[in-house]
Amino acid sequence: MGRYVIRRLLQMVPVFVGTTFLIFIMVYALGDPVAAMFGDRAPDPATAAAIRHAMYLDHSLPAQYVHYMGQIFTGDFGTAANGQPVTEVMGTAFPVTIRLTLVAFVFEAVIGIALGLLAGLRRGRLADSGVLALTLLVVSIPTFVTGYLLRYFVGVKWGLAHPTVAEGAPIGDLVMPGLVLAGVSLAYVARLTRTSVAENGRADYLRTAVAKGLPRRRVVTVHLLRNSLIPVVTFLGTDIGGLMAGAVVTERIFNIHGVGYQLYQGILRQNPPTVVGFVTILVLIFLVANLLVDLLYAVLDPRIRYA
Repeated sequence: MGRYVIRRLLQMVPVFVGTTFLIFIMVYALGDPVAAMFGDRAPDPATAAAIRHAMYLDHSLPAQYVHYMGQIFTGDFGTAANGQPVTEVMGTAFPVTIRLTLVAFVFEAVIGIALGLLAGLRRGRLADSGVLALTLLVVSIPTFVTGYLLRYFVGVKWGLAHPTVAEGAPIGDLVMPGLVLAGVSLAYVARLTRTSVAENGRADYLRTAVAKGLPRRRVVTVHLLRNSLIPVVTFLGTDIGGLMAGAVVTERIFNIHGVGYQLYQGILRQNPPTVVGFVTILVLIFLVANLLVDLLYAVLDPRIRYA
């Protein structure tokens, strides 16, 4: 196990470098951060040159990337457009988005697996058809439509929840945004679980468990569901990064000042340090989540061994 983890960590290095390099090149090559600082005004050439030198922008893009990587290892992600260090912006944005992602992840995992298990156990019946129709409906409707409809009816018209989420709001205010954020992924989890349960329901080991007279709850939870969760866990693990990055739309709808909001502001104001800094952390989260998913395989299926 230890050698496997070390090997996976070493494999993550070129993936991290390659991904962040591409993002860095794309962001810094497409815009001029110094011109963006001055807006419609033309900066004084001497002042602009001094700012470019201070921001290391008077070097080639590969040299800028190497300098940037050296800075982030010391905890310096640069300065945002408002003069605030990017690390301070991250310190306020990431806790908000992590809370929102956790709420969405709980909805996605609990409701998605429960619906999928119900449909898989009753395949071909009314419950199965209902789950398939419901998930198809959820997948077909864009997230921004679901978000605005829920905010209007549940938050504004019926007054059952706050239509926007204030800074420092309790976890209960994140229920509606979390449900909107988790909607499409929840539908995919339900369909994945349903397919996997239906397939494993015909396996020999399950018929053996039933023939041995084991209680139905044990057959379903220990033998059927546990072996059906491997593809679901793979999707859930890779979706953590997707939920955090995909919170851009949800955070805009509910006025949540998290990662999505800051990324949107960074792109709008052409502020490369903010965009590259936030995406760098999201890449790290995505890589770590994938490593944890791979390690979780052995827990779900003891036949899996790591060399």
